[in-house]
Amino acid sequence: MIYYSMPKRSSKKKQDLNKLALSIVEQATRAQTLGDEELSLVEQAEAEGKNIAAVMLGRLGGLKGGKARYKKLSAEERSKIAKTAAQARWKKNKNE
Repeated sequence: MIYYSMPKRSSKKKQDLNKLALSIVEQATRAQTLGDEELSLVEQAEAEGKNIAAVMLGRLGGLKGGKARYKKLSAEERSKIAKTAAQARWKKNKNE
């Protein structure tokens, strides 16, 4: 029989105290200026390496987009879009 040993765990590197202090201050000041939802978006953007300003601007447009489109479309156009969407949903379920 072949026995495999458990892999050795790498030890965590000790973080520089100055870097730790900086990260704590950044988190505290960011939490004061942003709401919880915006803070989570910023943290997610940083983790993915995205430009934070672009993420926030895109979110702003996204929040306005649906309402602006609704106002622009007539009732007939909205109905047509809804029917097309419903047909696409039913078609997708039948093929699966």
